[in-house]
Amino acid sequence: QVQLVESGGGLVQAGDSLRLSCAASGRTFNNYAMGWFRQAPGKEREFVAAISRSGGNTYYADSVTGRFTISRDTAKNTVHLQMNSLKPEDTAVYYCAARWVPRDSDYDKGSTYNYWGQGTQVTVSS
Repeated sequence: QVQLVESGGGLVQAGDSLRLSCAASGRTFNNYAMGWFRQAPGKEREFVAAISRSGGNTYYADSVTGRFTISRDTAKNTVHLQMNSLKPEDTAVYYCAARWVPRDSDYDKGSTYNYWGQGTQVTVSS
C-alpha cells in the first residue's frame, strides 16, 4: 500500500509559478513510477507529467511542455511538479499517482496507476 498526499496548490495569477509536492509513504518509493494528472470542472481527467522509477525519464503533455517540470527526491520520498508561466486553462484539481510497472509505456493512462492522492486545487486567474 502507498499513501500519497499532495500539497502546494493555491490561487495565482496568469504568468505566476507554483510548485506542487506529493509525499509518499508506505512501500518503497523507488519501486514506483510517478505521475501527475489534473481534472478541471466538467472535464475528464488528463495526463500532465510522469517520471520513471529512476527519475531518468520524464514525460509531459503537449499543453505543459516547456512550462512544467516533474522531479523526484528519493531521499524524501517526494515528487514535485514545478509549474511556470501558468495559464487560466491550467486551473484544475491536480492529482499525484503511483504505479508499479516494469516499463514506462502507457505513462499517460490513468488506468495504469495503482495509487492516487486526494488532489490539490490550482486556480489561475487571468
